[in-house]
Amino acid sequence: MLNNPLPYFEAIIDPRRATKNKLHPLESIIFITLCATLCGYDDWVSIEDFAQEQQDWFKQHIDLPHGIPSHDTLSDVIGRLNKVAFSQVLSDWMTDSLPELKDKHIAIDGKTTGGKISDEKSITLVTAFATQARLVLASTEVDKKTNEIKAIPALLDLIDMKGSIVSMDAIYCQKDICRQLVDKKADYVLSLKKNHSTLYEDVSLYLETKFNSQQLEIKEEIEKGHGRLEVRRYALSTDIDWLESKENWIGLKAIGLVESSREINGKQEKQLRYYLTSLTDLTKFSEVVRGHWCIENQQHWVLDVIFGEDNCRSYINNQRSNLAAFRRISLNLLQSVDDKLSIKRRRIRAAMNPSYRENIIFQKQFS
Repeated sequence: MLNNPLPYFEAIIDPRRATKNKLHPLESIIFITLCATLCGYDDWVSIEDFAQEQQDWFKQHIDLPHGIPSHDTLSDVIGRLNKVAFSQVLSDWMTDSLPELKDKHIAIDGKTTGGKISDEKSITLVTAFATQARLVLASTEVDKKTNEIKAIPALLDLIDMKGSIVSMDAIYCQKDICRQLVDKKADYVLSLKKNHSTLYEDVSLYLETKFNSQQLEIKEEIEKGHGRLEVRRYALSTDIDWLESKENWIGLKAIGLVESSREINGKQEKQLRYYLTSLTDLTKFSEVVRGHWCIENQQHWVLDVIFGEDNCRSYINNQRSNLAAFRRISLNLLQSVDDKLSIKRRRIRAAMNPSYRENIIFQKQFS
């Protein structure tokens, strides 16, 4: 079980002035929004309607001196809350809930919501995901005036990743990021592509030559099913003294290759991928490369398909960023339940069953 997330919201500062028009406590507005998000209500009118229908239940847990806030009030207040403080709530909660990340795999990736990256009203979030626990550790928004690379240092600062293994796509394969990871005492596996053209050519030529001449130890995995056959072959070389730029990549101990051969209904495909890593163990390397895709199918896919995140059309102030944080907190709460139901069914049950909802929100033991 995770810690109860509600006390962590106490650090959020209420942006409203203390006037007679301030009718609803901030903690009540946050609690209603979190519960509604968890239960599958993702627009302000449906959030208000849900709270009205569940008003007796809400009165058991929060102060409602003037009843349920209107959808306009909910929208206005959540949109004015500091989005950086919201990101801190998520990371503080997960730091306390998962205090030991030694030898654990953290996958980092970016995700755009509300349209394409080029859309003015879309936002891009860079997220750290604990693959074994299937939990979002932290998330930070990318400034429209910069890019995802610039957001990584702030994201890494939110996490105590000592002893963990961090994997990232090629866009984050940067010398400064390697340095920060080593400073935080974490290992890394970074995808290498042609954005580092000379390094890519040197590494790919060397590894392919060694791989094809069977001079490297190889770990092979085979998957069959539904008319598909996939073979993945992993190789790692610690012979990197010849790399001219080796000293610039702090912590670099090996270069890796993954050959993926896929046959679907008689059609064959082959792909080679390359990596820079501080790992020297081939089995661990293969586990991290394979595990990196968990952030795609256990976070990105769930948020888009089950939570409908990409269809979110809340544009005012910090609404989109703060609602994204609510969804990630809700996803973590739902992932922590061990009842063999899907995330979709857990949301439905939480909406219909107050006791079930209460157990998830307050992280009580299920009987």
